[in-house]
Order: sequence, then C-alpha cells, then structure tokens
Amino acid sequence: MTNNRLFTRVFGPLVNAVVFSVFSNILMLTGPMFMLLVYDRVLGSRSEETLVALFMLVGALFALFGLLEFARGRLLARAGARVQSTLQRRVFSGVVDRAGRHRAARHSDTALQDLESVHVALASPVALALLDLPWVPIFIAVIFIFHPWLGWFAIAGGIVLVAIALMNQLVTARKVKASATLSAEAANFAKQAEYGSELVVGQGMEEAVADRWVQMRDRATQSIISTNDWTGSFGSASKTIRLFLQSAILALGAYLVLQDQMTAGAMIAASILLSRALAPIEQSIGQWPLAQRALTGWRQLRAFLEDVPEETPSVRLPRPKSHLAVSRLTVAASTPGQRPVLRNIEFEVGPGEVVGVIGKSGAGKTTLARTLVGIVPPAVGSVRLGGATLDQYSNEHLGELIGYLPQDVRMFDGTIAENIARLAPNTAIGLIIDAAKRARAYDLILRLPEGFDTPVRAANALLSGGQRQRIALARALIGNPALLVLDEPNSALDNEGTIALQEAISDAKKAGKAVVMMTHRPTAVAICDRLIVMDQGQIATMGPREDIMRAMMQNAKAQQRAKQDVQPEDQISREEAV
Repeated sequence: MTNNRLFTRVFGPLVNAVVFSVFSNILMLTGPMFMLLVYDRVLGSRSEETLVALFMLVGALFALFGLLEFARGRLLARAGARVQSTLQRRVFSGVVDRAGRHRAARHSDTALQDLESVHVALASPVALALLDLPWVPIFIAVIFIFHPWLGWFAIAGGIVLVAIALMNQLVTARKVKASATLSAEAANFAKQAEYGSELVVGQGMEEAVADRWVQMRDRATQSIISTNDWTGSFGSASKTIRLFLQSAILALGAYLVLQDQMTAGAMIAASILLSRALAPIEQSIGQWPLAQRALTGWRQLRAFLEDVPEETPSVRLPRPKSHLAVSRLTVAASTPGQRPVLRNIEFEVGPGEVVGVIGKSGAGKTTLARTLVGIVPPAVGSVRLGGATLDQYSNEHLGELIGYLPQDVRMFDGTIAENIARLAPNTAIGLIIDAAKRARAYDLILRLPEGFDTPVRAANALLSGGQRQRIALARALIGNPALLVLDEPNSALDNEGTIALQEAISDAKKAGKAVVMMTHRPTAVAICDRLIVMDQGQIATMGPREDIMRAMMQNAKAQQRAKQDVQPEDQISREEAV
C-alpha cells in the first residue's frame, strides 16, 4: 500500500519534470542556432534588422528556458519532499519498532539516513543531469547534420567520458559504502558515550572513550578522503577532457571550414552542442557520490521496508477484561542456534490480582515483561489480553490498554506533563494530574522548579533515578489501562517512593486491574498475591506468595545446614594436607 501511495504522489511531479525536460533541452538548441545564423546569415547579409529580430527571439526563448529550468528544479524538489513525507512515518516507526524488539537496530539505524539521501538526491543537480542524459544522442545527431566527422568525433568523446564514469563506479562504489559505514559506527559510538556519560565521567573513562572515538573518526575521515580523492580525480579528468574536446572539435571544424566542407557558423554551433551534449555526463560524474549514496540508500530502504511490513488497520476491539493468559509461551533467542530465552511459560493473571515474577539475573524476567506488552513476539504459544492475542490489537490501542514501566526508564525532550501524557498533544491536563496522583507523584512534581511544566531532557540529570521512576509510573497509569506490567519498579526508589509504589499498586488492585511485577525486593514481594519463580527461561515454581516464600526459606536453611555439615570434613582434609 505504501508503494502505491508513493507512486501516486511522486508520479505527477516526475512526469511533469520529464515533460519540461523535453522542452528545456529543445530550447538548449537556441544558442547554437543563434550562433549559426549570426555567422552565416547576419554577417553575410550585414542586416541589422535581422540581427535585432533574432536577438529579440533568442531573448524570449532563453527567458522561457529559464522558467522551465526553474520549474524542473521545483518539481524534483517536491518529488523528493513527497518521498520523504510519504515514507518518513513508516520508516521512523520501523526503526523504533526494530530497535525495541531486538534491542539493536541492526541495519535500521541507517534507514532514516537512507531516506534522507534519496530526498537530497532528487532535489540536487544530479537529478537534472540524469533527466538530460537521454538527450545526449540527440545533440550528437544534430552535430552529424553539420558534418559526419564532427559527429563521430562527438561519439568518441562521449565514449571516453562514459568510460570514465564506469571506472568511477567500479573504483568508488565500495569506498563510498565503507566510508558511510565507518562514519555511522563513529556516530553510534558517540551516542553510546553520550547516553553513558555518567558512567564515563564517574569511572574516569573520558580519555579512553575519547581516544576510541577519535580512532574511529580518523578511520572514517581517511576513508572519506580516499573516496573524495578518487572521485575528485575522475571528476577533474572528465572536466579536463570535456574542455579539451570542445577545443578539439573547434580545431576539426576549422579544418573543415578551410576545406570548404562547412561554414564558420556550423563550426561554432557544433562546439557549443558538443559542450551541451557532454555536460550531463560530466555533471553525473562530479555528483556521483551523491547519486551512488541515494541508489544504495534506496536499495537498503526497500529491504528495510520489506522486513518491517506496514501495519494494516485492524478492527478496534472493545475494552477487554483485565485478564492476562499466557499459554505455552516460547521466545526464541536473537542469535540463531542458541537456546530459547523463554520456554513453555504458562500462567494467568485475573482482575484485581498482583503476580510477582522473581528469579536470578538472566532468568528471563525482563524478556517476559517485554513479551507481555507486545514488544517481543512469541515464537510458540500466545499471550492473550481479555481473550484476544496481542497481535489483534494495533500498537496504539495496545499501548492504551497496557501500562508498561520498563527497567530502563527513559525520558523524552519535553515537559513533565508531556512525558506523562506519552507525548500525545491533545491529552487533557486532568488525565495527566489524575495519573500523577494515582502514582503518588503529584506532590513530587509540584516541588520541581516549574511543576508539570518543568522541562526535561533525555540525557540531563535534572531528575534523580527515583524521580524518573515515579514519573514513569504515572506515565504507565495514564488512560486507565487494563493491565500493568512493571519491570523492577522500585529499583531506584527510596523508602518514601517504595511506600508510594505499594499504595499505587494497591489502588490498581482495588480497581480490578491485572498487575504483573518483575522484582527481587522483599518490600515489593509483600504486596503480591502469587509468585512465579523463573530459572533459565522457565518457570521453576509458582503459587501463593506465602507458600513460595516458605519453600524458599526452607530451601535456604537446608543449603546452609549442608554447608555446615561439609565444613568439618573440609577442615580435616586441610589438616591432613598440611
């Protein structure tokens, strides 16, 4: 559907640009024809009236030519803008979606740059040069009319420039791609350093990180310089050869004039026509890196869009019951051949029930949370909310139904109110305040410099970790979701924040919401009705909180007694060894 919409929106401007190119290139014959008539007619007849009439006609034709050139440029610029506007939302959503699902964007981190390169190329002179290339044979055919020798000479010159263009493509294709890859790697590392600035500064890593980035940037710079050197050499060679060919055809034409085989006006006209015929080839060579980047970007963009299919409109289901059912859930590893991250997970969470998921680090708790909110798709099994699988809801609708508090809390550039509203521009302030109150973050926000209008930045340190977590809880609660999925919601909270979290979860429980909470702190476990113990991607055990805690305490005591029983034997062994 996107391809059809893109074709429909871009077809008109491109067709008009092609039509204008026809008339524009026909008008390019104005200069050579005027030169021919002046030398062969005006100077021969010494007629001033003829000169004035020709000059006025030429002035009008060149004015029309300028108007057509201006129109061509505007049409191509708008075609590029329409490509950008048609694809930008889908590409951006695909980048965010893939980054969220795979925790690494893979090739998607260049998709936005690929789209921009296509946009820039369509609005650049290289697009005009490509539209003029089909007219090169026509101009050479006109040169043949003046004299066959000049026509064959023009063909030979065109072949030389085309050969240079092909050599440019063969030599620089890999270099352009390599330089783009190195530049992207350096930019990504810089973003990593920016996001991890606290760690970099706190651990004294500035110099090491700067050295690493400088090395990456130097490699990219050297690659860019090498690419530009090769491209510049081909561009210089093509320009030099074109200027030489223009002089050489004058010399050949002068020889033919001396042999009385053509007129002086035809000689000058042939020189101008040759220059015009070879100009698109030369311009294409000079702008080749831009065209090559756009072609590569378009191929990568098409592959990216095929990998991220457009979300088709789905039937908006009514608000579901607060009932979560996970059946035979298996989540594959991101690397092929590895053991699944989650295996055969089954449990249910009813309305007004709080289920805690506990386990060691790497047990699969965070992956389970991301699967429950639809970020990670199941390889086997299903996750159902209110009886419907998550893929039956659109992403936007699912976001309204599930309040998600991730382990890694992020803020976006904007105000506190905008972050709570999930950046939705038309969210009523009453909903924002209500969510803040239910998260017990209202008073906290009022103590900030500008209250709900306090500006925050994704990378600044205005808010502490606990403040961010409580504001993010308000963001999860806005809109009265049916399900809450909280991943380590108290990892950065102090005692006041922990109490506020418990009260917020109690309110959600009383309101009949289903709550799933990944945690390891006893204060959070105390509010849970049931516990699920995860181990190596599987459910080790689950049941009522009291039973699970009692079994875990008995197991811990048994392990302690076993260690104490082994200690005397170990002591005897050490004494015997001595």
